[in-house]
Amino acid sequence: MIISRTPLRMSFVGGGSDLPSFYRRHGGAVISTAIDKYVYVNVNKKFDNGIRIAYSKTEEVSSVEEIEHKLVRAAMRFLRLDGGIEITTVADIPSRGTGLGSSSSFTVGLLHALNAYQGRYVSSAQLGSDSCHIEIELCGEPIGKQDQYAAAYGGLNLIEFRPDDSVVVSPLVCARATTRELEASTMVLYTGATRSASQLLRRQSEEVAGSAGKQLALKRMVELAYVLRDELQRNNARVLGEILHENWMLKKEVSPNVSTTEIDTWYESARAAGASGGKILGAGAGGFLMLYAPPDRHEAIAKALHMLRRITVGFEPLGSRIIFYH
Repeated sequence: MIISRTPLRMSFVGGGSDLPSFYRRHGGAVISTAIDKYVYVNVNKKFDNGIRIAYSKTEEVSSVEEIEHKLVRAAMRFLRLDGGIEITTVADIPSRGTGLGSSSSFTVGLLHALNAYQGRYVSSAQLGSDSCHIEIELCGEPIGKQDQYAAAYGGLNLIEFRPDDSVVVSPLVCARATTRELEASTMVLYTGATRSASQLLRRQSEEVAGSAGKQLALKRMVELAYVLRDELQRNNARVLGEILHENWMLKKEVSPNVSTTEIDTWYESARAAGASGGKILGAGAGGFLMLYAPPDRHEAIAKALHMLRRITVGFEPLGSRIIFYH
């Protein structure tokens, strides 16, 4: 039996620049952190030659080609695995449409566990690259590359997407007190709404490709990723709120569907109660609202947004790990 544990992630700035329609022309960059909420994948040898997969539903099949879960099917094909295997998964957060990169964390964790099952070690770089290959190329998902690398590496990073399709992950070097201030000042609230990230990202990719104005806004979002990196490495954590706010305004220019009237109302209420900035995590239009505010304003913000469910989130320094191997 093998169990992998893979973190979810929060993206701060630069989201959308990891889509190939943009970074292959201009290069992209995001700053994100892994968080202490996880996807667990358990792989076990099955008594017979069948395949059992348990997630939000249970599949009992006799061959890889019969598997309905396209990520599992693609991963098993990719690793040339046949039958005689059981795969189960659980997550700390609802698994789809919440903006925390859960699908990519699942893919990274699945590949990690399946490679371990076959007696192979894989690096974080390989996990990120192979997960992108499975999700984007084999399964045709219109998504970017940041989630896979954030899940594989863990930590607080600048992740750069080069026009040649290479990805560079650089940890942010700052004082521990700065990281603690970032963590303590971040609030995360669940809106209760989920959405299809694939549909939103497909539309965004098409809109950006055909609009010079949207490309200009996205270029500025990439610039903000480097501005934030430099400020954090100077241990200036307070600037994050202002940068988040500018990034969110730009994001709504790039993709108006990222927000709704209701989300805008919540965001303005949070700002009035003391938040300096924030954003909807992931592709937008639902999922989690992340806000940045001095800790002494958190209760006032939570009261103003009493209709949303607040969750406690910490930063996670480690990426995907095999936590049980027997």
